[in-house]
Amino acid sequence: MKKAVMIIAQNGFRDEELQDPKKVLEAGAVKVIIASSSKSASQGVLGTVVNPDITLDEINVSDFDAVIFVGGAGSSQYWNDPVAHRIAKEAVNQGKVLGAICIAPVTLANAGLLNGKKATVWSSESEQLKASGALYTGKAVEQDGKIVTANGPTAAVEFGKTILKLLE
Repeated sequence: MKKAVMIIAQNGFRDEELQDPKKVLEAGAVKVIIASSSKSASQGVLGTVVNPDITLDEINVSDFDAVIFVGGAGSSQYWNDPVAHRIAKEAVNQGKVLGAICIAPVTLANAGLLNGKKATVWSSESEQLKASGALYTGKAVEQDGKIVTANGPTAAVEFGKTILKLLE
């Protein structure tokens, strides 16, 4: 069975960007583990409360087939987080699927992983991606190799489907 870890902000993750891809992945027989900076209850911007399974520090990338950063305003907590950067870099180095949606692609950009890669992000952060060398496309969902980025909640289902297809 394939396994994915979805990383959410402690507070302020975008509910649909967690729930929609999670449903798509689970329907495709992928086991989803939720991670955050703390195991205490995390709240989404629309009120969803989630109790993370593990913390970022407990993520062993080799245990997963995909690493996914969920967006929402709170996800900026990972933009410059060295642990989040290490996890993202290990995912790429190990040939795993790496995903980020909404403003979360900034974490990948700041980790140096989008330089020369096609990527998308919530439009307010497009300049941050360009500044890191990403080839910003503005599409709802963008895939470059095993890196999948998406621009927000309306792209969440397609984002999940794109990741699932890469896992099959």
